[in-house]
Order: sequence, then structure tokens, then C-alpha cells
Amino acid sequence: MIIHILAGGPEKNIPSLRPYDQKDVSWVGVDHGVYRLVNQGIIPIAAFGDFDSVTKKEWEDIRGHVLEINQFKPEKDETDMELAFNWAVAQNPSTIRLFGATGGRLDHFMANVQLLLRKESLHPSLKIEIIDTNNIIHIASYGEYTVEKLNDKKFISFIPLTADVENLTLKGFKYPLTNRNIPLGSTLCISNELIQSQGTFSFTNGILMVIRSQD
Repeated sequence: MIIHILAGGPEKNIPSLRPYDQKDVSWVGVDHGVYRLVNQGIIPIAAFGDFDSVTKKEWEDIRGHVLEINQFKPEKDETDMELAFNWAVAQNPSTIRLFGATGGRLDHFMANVQLLLRKESLHPSLKIEIIDTNNIIHIASYGEYTVEKLNDKKFISFIPLTADVENLTLKGFKYPLTNRNIPLGSTLCISNELIQSQGTFSFTNGILMVIRSQD
């Protein structure tokens, strides 16, 4: 099962959803993201939020199309995205992709990144990505990974999220590494590029944020 979640981030940061709207995908809307889905003819299987960012007409459209609406008071312990994310994880999907989760308020963006750092998010059977028009972000715990070259997002960065990422090795990259320890706060692995159709990265301890980007 693949679940795509659309939140209410700035429209300019949201890529075209049609390439991601495949028959094996279930959509979930968050707050104004629910209306955006409905407006594009994509009916989410569930909606979450306090819906304080939608107009009366948009709310009527949402209620007329979406069967499962989970409405909450603005005063709550979780963000709207967190509520939708928790629901998605409970469905035991193979993949969760978050759209509309970047741009605008930095506190919302950082909160969304924090969701990827949860223990359940790091389970090897679950792939989670944050996608916008210029970036694809995912979190990797220690292990070995293969990455494919993306012509539209040629830059790839590795950002340590723990005190030490140990023995990072990059193969097939313009700037290779062999068993290098990367401390928290290092910018050593920013803006690398693949020079082959695919490459590998591996490390023996720690957590990395992996960002595929375009200018």
C-alpha cells in the first residue's frame, strides 16, 4: 500500500500531482490540502485538520466529496500533518510521501522533518519521502543503500542528524568518500553528484538526511 499525503503548504512548492496519482496510491488530505485534492479530481480516502484555512465554499466541497473527515479543534497537541501521518503509519503501508510539507513557515517544515525521525519511520520496510518542486528528502539509518541518477535532481546531499555518522562511504559519486566519520554540523557532504547511472552510500552508525535537489 502506498499513501500520499497532501498538506496546505505554498502552491508554488507542490509539484504536479498527476504523475504520483497511480492506481495503487491512496491519498490523504491535510487541512487546505484536502480542497486542493478535491479541486484536482483526486478524492482522498481520509481528511485531517482543523480546517481553519478553508473558506465556507471550500468546506462544502470537501464535505460533499470526502467520506472520512477527521476534524479537530485548533488547540491540540499534534499538528494536522502529524495526525494524518499517524493514521497513515497505522495502515502499514510500504511507502508514505508527503507533499505540501515545505515552504512557508519554517516551524511547520521542521516539525514535518521530525516525523521522519520517529522510530517507526526508520523501519526498513517503510519508505518515507518529503517531495516538493525542487527536492526529495528522506531519512536513512545506518546500512547500505543504492541511489539512481535523477536527471532533474542532479545534486545529492548527506546531512548528519546524529552526533556522529560513522564510516560513511560514497561510491559512484563526483566526490567519493571511504569510511569517513561525519560529525553533527558538518557541511562536507553538501551538493555531491552521481557520475554513474547509480551509486551507493553506506555507513555503520548514525542517521542521515538525504536530499536530492535541483536549482
